[in-house]
Amino acid sequence: MNTPDSPPMDDGSSTDLVSVAELQNHLNDLLKQLSPERLQVLADFAAYLANAESETATQELLAIPGLLQRVKHNQATLKAQYSNWRTLRSDV
Repeated sequence: MNTPDSPPMDDGSSTDLVSVAELQNHLNDLLKQLSPERLQVLADFAAYLANAESETATQELLAIPGLLQRVKHNQATLKAQYSNWRTLRSDV
């Protein structure tokens, strides 16, 4: 989400510049400076971001034609109809 007062967000290539571990360390340093009220606001925002990321992934999966029907069909398949993978290929 780009706003006039924030830099544009990219697709994750910025992690090339700053490692995830460095970002986590920086965030931990900043967390120590926050009041409990601000920590709650940050926790709520982090939950929102995690939910938005999960929702995006769900929408990507739902966009695959026929995926939901295939999953439902596979869930309805009786376990007796499955084959042991070791009996299908002896070289695995």
